[in-house]
Amino acid sequence: MVYALLKALHVLAVVLWVGGMAFAHFFLRPALATLEPPPQRLRLMHAVLGRFFAAVLWAVGLLLASGLWMIGRVARQVVQGGGSFAWPLDWVLMTALGLLMMAIFGHIRFVLYKRFSAAVNGQDWPAGAAALAQIRRWVGVNLALGVVVIAIALLI
Repeated sequence: MVYALLKALHVLAVVLWVGGMAFAHFFLRPALATLEPPPQRLRLMHAVLGRFFAAVLWAVGLLLASGLWMIGRVARQVVQGGGSFAWPLDWVLMTALGLLMMAIFGHIRFVLYKRFSAAVNGQDWPAGAAALAQIRRWVGVNLALGVVVIAIALLI
């Protein structure tokens, strides 16, 4: 029961993170073109990303904790049953890509978003636009990695 609950929370955290990136990248960003140039667009994205990144911080923590717990539980059961635990290939790939995604998110949140916030708060619209473009590129990379992780989880 605990394993199933943690797995459900793990999947929901993935949905929030990857789904949020897809929404922002493919729907929110193009819709911003209907707003007045930089100040309104950048202020809106600053507010949206601030809320989204706060949620992703929680999701990342939940993903890390639940993933490690599930792996540990299975490993403990195998060893207690007299077997030898070896990580399945899909778990290795999902863990490695998940950790890479977390590192990229850390860069986005703590370096690029900080730069973006400073530009928006200082009303330096060219710097804000440049920072947002960098965030968009890295979110695109993380979105692609997230889709690969989901494919691995479903296909391997």
